[in-house]
Amino acid sequence: MVYAPAVGPHENLKREAILAGSSRKAIFAAIFGNLCISIVKFVAASISGSSAMLAEGIHSLVDTGNGGLLLLGIRRSQKPPDEQHPFGHSKELYFWTLIVGILIFALGGGVSMLEGIESLKHPILPGNATINYIVLTLAILFEGAAWGVAYREFRKGQGQLGLWKAIRRAKDPTTFTVLFEDTAAILGLLVAFIGIFLGQILQNPYLDGAASIVIGLILCVTALLLVRETKPLLLGESAHPEVVESIQKMVKANPAVVSAARPLTMHLGPHDILVNLDVQFRPELRAEQVEVAVDELEAGIRKSHPEVKRIYIEADALGARVKGQRASGS
Repeated sequence: MVYAPAVGPHENLKREAILAGSSRKAIFAAIFGNLCISIVKFVAASISGSSAMLAEGIHSLVDTGNGGLLLLGIRRSQKPPDEQHPFGHSKELYFWTLIVGILIFALGGGVSMLEGIESLKHPILPGNATINYIVLTLAILFEGAAWGVAYREFRKGQGQLGLWKAIRRAKDPTTFTVLFEDTAAILGLLVAFIGIFLGQILQNPYLDGAASIVIGLILCVTALLLVRETKPLLLGESAHPEVVESIQKMVKANPAVVSAARPLTMHLGPHDILVNLDVQFRPELRAEQVEVAVDELEAGIRKSHPEVKRIYIEADALGARVKGQRASGS
């Protein structure tokens, strides 16, 4: 097996830091917005006694903590390889994103629904509706601004793909996680506003608790979508089909290559791809000529796809396996 080394460790970390910058921007915007909004929501809930407003406060508080977990995941994913983790820690980002999904489901969705059920058991018509309307209106504006930041950062590099297709193809879960959270926040705010407004107009105290339950359901659905999109990444999702086809074409186009199997790829992180190639070289080539051809393949692949950090090539020539290994630079 011939191993084509990645670029040096300091260059890897520098590149990862640059690529993670846009994700951090969206996350910091979400954390700041959610922290401010959660404080105001809790104050409004304590004054008005609204169950829906309390559920919204819990929602914003959970989102604030989740933003911190995403930043932790980004930081830990950039740790260099060590003896126990020779391929690095890139998958840390996927793990912490999964934890965020679990927390949204358990704390955000679960607590909101429990609060709503308790409110239905002991219905009380919220008082001082004016403060609720003011807080919810301001929260919708703030969340809308945060959603705009998250959407712009997510769409960078997505080309002409539709939104849902871009989400399914995304390899960086931090961008679509913030987008999911902000979307759920806006929907929850609208539900809370409608529930409180109709409750006041119809003098029906049950609508406030029902709104809290609906907010909880929105959060649970958001969490399930997030877990669904993160699971394949955590298990080791392959590179995009066009990337795989591009690598295969480059390999087969090399004059030293007779045939090559379809490349096996795996995303270790959003910008960290491992590639395994099974290549048969021309039988008349000597071992040193095969090594030169391997160098050419490695250089071409890395130039076209800089996100490829590790390339393993199983090389055959003259019916015998060409053995060799180089030290990794990552």
